[in-house]
Amino acid sequence: MKKYISLLVLLMAASAWAADVGPVDVSAFKEPARVACVGDSITAGVGTYRTRGGSYPDQLGQMLGEKWVVKKFGKPGASLINQKGGYQKQKKFKDALDFNPDVVVIMLGTNDTWPDNWKFKDEFVADYKDLISKFRNLPGKPRFFLCYPPPLPNGKSKWGHTEAGVLEELPMIDKVAQDEKVGVVDIHGALMGHPEMFADGCHPNEKGATVMAKTVFKALTGKDYSGAEVALPVPKPVVKPAAKLVEKKAKK
Repeated sequence: MKKYISLLVLLMAASAWAADVGPVDVSAFKEPARVACVGDSITAGVGTYRTRGGSYPDQLGQMLGEKWVVKKFGKPGASLINQKGGYQKQKKFKDALDFNPDVVVIMLGTNDTWPDNWKFKDEFVADYKDLISKFRNLPGKPRFFLCYPPPLPNGKSKWGHTEAGVLEELPMIDKVAQDEKVGVVDIHGALMGHPEMFADGCHPNEKGATVMAKTVFKALTGKDYSGAEVALPVPKPVVKPAAKLVEKKAKK
């Protein structure tokens, strides 16, 4: 009898785990599901035409459609580790809390690999759990999806981020996800082997952001994105001063 009860408890725990990491049932919401994309400069859209819809959260919002509201809360330079540049010390963190999301997608860790931050790597897991707890206290009781950071295609960025540090973080993120019973999104694997999808060896470009958005889309919905391709922003043509002068003369 005791063995039967223990087995039942394990099965219930497994069911709870599956419920927390599986797709979001958007039909359960009376209003569009609010998705907060929490992160650093990559989430903010650095490397893309971020002010015109090129970032991964912007593209994700287009893919998900009218039953979802996606907002980005990316702070360039922010780290997960709650030291000087910690995300929880930034205004974007407060803005994300005020949004009262139904779903929180977190992609932090790249800036933690800076030597000045990585010396505190023993605090990474605890600080990640602390960040999650702050959102868990919100009225919306959100679901969570933790993203592996993108790879560093050259092994190290010109700012000092390191792929070795990112690789150290992956099992730490797995531990947080397992302990907190939340989902994991493999952004690292999705962009591995695609240096052409990076603007500067650290920040994904528009095409890289599209891959990220599709990867998160699948985690949230349980389906591959099969809709129309997202219309990426077209770069504005650079008009040199001489060309402007010609235009001005032509108008006279």
